[in-house]
Amino acid sequence: MDNEARNREKTEEERPDDRERDPVPAVNAEGGGESPVAEEVDLLRRERDELKDKYLRARADAENQRKRLEREKKEYYEFALAELMKDLLAIVDNLELALSSPGGESEEGWREGIRRIHKQTLDLLSKRGVAPVPPAEGKRFDPAVHMALTTEERPDVKEPTVSEELQRGYRLHGRLLRPSVVKVAVPKKERESVS
Repeated sequence: MDNEARNREKTEEERPDDRERDPVPAVNAEGGGESPVAEEVDLLRRERDELKDKYLRARADAENQRKRLEREKKEYYEFALAELMKDLLAIVDNLELALSSPGGESEEGWREGIRRIHKQTLDLLSKRGVAPVPPAEGKRFDPAVHMALTTEERPDVKEPTVSEELQRGYRLHGRLLRPSVVKVAVPKKERESVS
């Protein structure tokens, strides 16, 4: 067997899958090495392999990044409230302290302790961007910030008016977190008499 035939066999053994697709011989007919077409085919195969490798790596990187972002998102949701919870624990500590104190304290002492815990809670809420909706008693009923629990007809009002605030509403960074629960005074309806 001559050198050209051996080289051809080696080339075919190294790339059995390319042999079926590539009808171009690796050596030109004159025996002077690879033909220009074969060289170009080899170059294109190398480029294809490099591009395929880059594509697979990029795809794997994208998948790894997606998984990492999912993991970080999960951790964020699990621990986003950690600082708030630590601040709330200080309030729980004060409540436990008040509950474990001896029963001989005066009512005024208890009230003062509750006032302090209430102030501490409001300070915490304010620090986190929570602000109360301004008191609404005597003002026009606004369904955007008030939730009517009950209504009462009154002759002294011309439009729906908040007569009593039953539960304070709050905003979080300007957005309504909870509406104020109110009692609404509405104009008295004139009833038709039946003849």
